[in-house]
Amino acid sequence: MSFEKLGLSQALLQAIDKKGYTQPSPIQEKAIPEVLNRRDVLASAQTGTGKTAGFTLPILQLLSEGEQPRKRTIRSLILTPTRELAAQIYDNVREYSEFLDIRSTVIFGGVNQNPQVRTLRQGVDILIATPGRLLDLHNQKALSLSNVEILVLDEADRMLDMGFLRDIKKIMALLPSKRQNLLFSATFSKEIKKMSGEFLRNPVLVEATPENTTAEKVDHMIYLADKGDKTALTIKLISEGNWTQVLVFTRTKHGANRLSEKLGKKGISSAAIHGNKTQNARTRALAGFKNGEIRVLVATDIAARGLDIPLLPYVINFELPNISEDYVHRIGRTGRAGASGNAISLVCIDEYEYLRGIEKLLNQKLPSEIIPGYEPVDKPEPKADKKQNNRRPNNRSSRDGNASGGRKNFRR
Repeated sequence: MSFEKLGLSQALLQAIDKKGYTQPSPIQEKAIPEVLNRRDVLASAQTGTGKTAGFTLPILQLLSEGEQPRKRTIRSLILTPTRELAAQIYDNVREYSEFLDIRSTVIFGGVNQNPQVRTLRQGVDILIATPGRLLDLHNQKALSLSNVEILVLDEADRMLDMGFLRDIKKIMALLPSKRQNLLFSATFSKEIKKMSGEFLRNPVLVEATPENTTAEKVDHMIYLADKGDKTALTIKLISEGNWTQVLVFTRTKHGANRLSEKLGKKGISSAAIHGNKTQNARTRALAGFKNGEIRVLVATDIAARGLDIPLLPYVINFELPNISEDYVHRIGRTGRAGASGNAISLVCIDEYEYLRGIEKLLNQKLPSEIIPGYEPVDKPEPKADKKQNNRRPNNRSSRDGNASGGRKNFRR
């Protein structure tokens, strides 16, 4: 199917063509017509499949149709959990609306509010915002939500994880009762489905892929190593592999800073990005990573959602997330838009249960190896099986090449 057959305007098709898009992704193909029909939509698609265009393109079309109001007011509100995702959606909206008379802006915390307020006073049609800054500026009477026609909750599950439920309910109370509602996310928990039932009206369910799946073109690899060897192993992989663009996830802000410093001392250009960094520092680090000035970006899970880094080849989980679903979002930074990617995880004995949880979520056993010279001292003990006679044979040894190269299987 082509974008033309989805019913988009010539101005939008011109912008899409300029971006180099030729065919809609499955989520775009399914969601765009429903949004254009002004249906409430509950949409689920794995990360990297084009969810943003799935709601921004039809919103731009709906707002540009018919008679335009004399004074620009906020007619569409897009809520996101993080500053980086908000900024990225804003960039997409600007690109798609290049040939339309539509104004948009983005607001989030961590930066001076005055430029944001000045832009809002000039009038905008679409507002992309994080919940905290939105409520703050509304309380200051710097904006009104009384004319919102279309509401989008993007990455709603992440917003719940980050404790935004109370803020979301406050925002809902400020909106007109008659509006179109769109809920887009990579995954849906029971809590999300419950919340959607509270504000979606007879929604159409759109699913492009099963929940909690990862991109088909991402190659997974687990390296078992002791906790104290992870830094040296990371340096070895990046240096010997000559990897030029690597996103590394740590569990803590301090860990991100420490790893970034150690990489720098080994001549690997690196920057850390996390919640304690100023927004300007985060923006500079991300820009440097995208343009190739920075070879490695070390991040906490603040970067696990929404960051669109074209053709990112490598993601390393320096530490596994303790929430299995976050693995899906982390590695979703690679293998995007049909490209291939590599997801590497360094796993110590303390993270064994996290690994089991991830494999259970994905419904697959991830391939694993031990790199010679980094053999772990601590290894998980195999669990006793009372039903020995009913155990399935382990046929992994020949597949994993256990007899060659000194490699060993990660026994579980």
